[in-house]
Amino acid sequence: MSRVASNPITLPNGVELNINGSQVSVKGPKGQLSLDLHPAIKLEQDDGSYKIVWDKPKDVAMAGTFRALVNNMVTGVSEGFEKKLTLIGVGYRAQAQGNSLNLALGFSHAIDYKMPEGVSVETPSQTEIILTGCDKQRVGQAAAEIRAFRPPEPYKGKGVRYSDERVVRKEAKKA
Repeated sequence: MSRVASNPITLPNGVELNINGSQVSVKGPKGQLSLDLHPAIKLEQDDGSYKIVWDKPKDVAMAGTFRALVNNMVTGVSEGFEKKLTLIGVGYRAQAQGNSLNLALGFSHAIDYKMPEGVSVETPSQTEIILTGCDKQRVGQAAAEIRAFRPPEPYKGKGVRYSDERVVRKEAKKA
């Protein structure tokens, strides 16, 4: 059984956490996030750190989930989250234009992907995409949606992949 729920949440310098009933808001140098807690759990302050409290044993899983969510909010507003994508393939290019990403992925048309609010994009080279933001879920969802335009295929490995992703290659058919 995991004991994630019993771990305390410590706040780094410059981050403040406010509890208003079941609403938790976290404010820091990178932004501000808020979350509604599940009715079965509570967040309490304990010696400069915060702890998740629950009553019934069946609520441990929900407590662990919300502890992770609140901790991710604290990490996001203090450090931020980043996802790196790589384009593999001849003629595959990416270009950041303000709040949108222009992709050439071998289709007959270019793809314009508008970034969700709170997620910024930069392209250090034509084949690299870096997504940053304070909300882990939004950054990960935007990266997954961009990857879904052309997922890596198993024969040549062409497509959009996470920078740390390993694509298992298949052997081509024998004649």
